[in-house]
Amino acid sequence: MTTKVGVHEKGKISLTDVIRTAKNSCDFQKVGAIALFIGVVRGENEKGEKVQKLKLEAYEEKANEALSTICNDLKEKQGIVDVQIHHLLGEFSVGEELVYVLVAGSHRKEVFKALEEAVERYKKEAPIFKKEYVTDEKGRVTAYWTTEK
Repeated sequence: MTTKVGVHEKGKISLTDVIRTAKNSCDFQKVGAIALFIGVVRGENEKGEKVQKLKLEAYEEKANEALSTICNDLKEKQGIVDVQIHHLLGEFSVGEELVYVLVAGSHRKEVFKALEEAVERYKKEAPIFKKEYVTDEKGRVTAYWTTEK
């Protein structure tokens, strides 16, 4: 089990691992709320194409640095105890989990606000790349790298 914030090969971390890490924190007694964002593979992309699968890759060193910075920045906010962002890499089918974002803090309002900021920031700041395999209107599968996260 790996619990370090950052990018991980698919199968190397689970949602249970993420929650366990938060609960094992030495500051957990300050926590009154835990909020989670779980990103999954949509079966249809922004263009309305049917998605068959995704392949996710990252510039790992920079992605880990960006995700760590986001988590550390948000932990400085009033009432926030823990922030974790774990993005998975590899090939994924529709419905599979891609990313776990956890925020633990004293009160739900602070936690929800920090969770939204964490999600928006990782999408903009982390160099994680997505290749979509889609079926076109004629039933052919094509693949392309996309900038939409």
